[in-house]
Amino acid sequence: MSIVVTGATGALGRLVVEELLNQVPAEHVAVVVRSKEKAAGLAERGVEVRVADYDAPETLAAAFRSGDRVLLISGNEVGRRVPQHTAVIGAAKAAGVAQLAYTGILGGPEADFDLAAEHKVTEQAILDSGLPYTFLRNGWYHENYTGQLGTVLEHGSVVGSAGGGRIASAARADYAAAAAAVLTGEGHLNQVYELSGDTAWSLAEYAAEIAAQSGKEVAYAEVPADTHLSILTGAGVPEGFAAILVDVDAAISRGRLAHTGGDLSRLIGRPTTPVAHAIASALA
Repeated sequence: MSIVVTGATGALGRLVVEELLNQVPAEHVAVVVRSKEKAAGLAERGVEVRVADYDAPETLAAAFRSGDRVLLISGNEVGRRVPQHTAVIGAAKAAGVAQLAYTGILGGPEADFDLAAEHKVTEQAILDSGLPYTFLRNGWYHENYTGQLGTVLEHGSVVGSAGGGRIASAARADYAAAAAAVLTGEGHLNQVYELSGDTAWSLAEYAAEIAAQSGKEVAYAEVPADTHLSILTGAGVPEGFAAILVDVDAAISRGRLAHTGGDLSRLIGRPTTPVAHAIASALA
């Protein structure tokens, strides 16, 4: 039996693997990756590397073993994730894995925004498979915002169409720690966790925190949804994905990402990382 992480060379996957290696021997950890070369460093540390591709179902047959505990990290290609995830679920079922954990989205079936659609279909496919599951419904990452700090500081504004809606985000490392907890611990089978930060904040508050830490003038600029879309596409964001981002802001305005139920901090055994800390790290 191994603890298996798919998408292990991605931003979240790498952090999950590091958390696991802090808790269990490397020979108990396996990764499923498309590129063996990208995982060479993990192989050198004793991690088993299994090469497979979400888009090539035939390669997934050897990705899992009976009794494995598997983390399916959702693909990053919006619009392609349902067939990709379905292929992984089928391979996991055929192998007889002991647990299939999945990184979905906050709210699950109740999430009423476009980005949630593929996650909802995936969760249902996992339920239909009959596999023991753990649903990790991740909220927003701090890094979704702090990754744009250079642009924010250049223009002196955080642009959005979320109104006064609040966002209970957490650090990507917090979500990784939660995934490691359910893969190494007991009592998590057939459980659903709504994962989010301990504190929700508005984009205006976020802008004010950037201003306070940077010493520069930064404010939140609320714009209509169509203007927001034009700004994003003008900055080079593909129109389809830009529309998804604008739709997320609308969801934020309806309170869909403001949940602070505490599941994340309970799983990781500590408070979640404050957004102010993430800003400080990004500015350092």
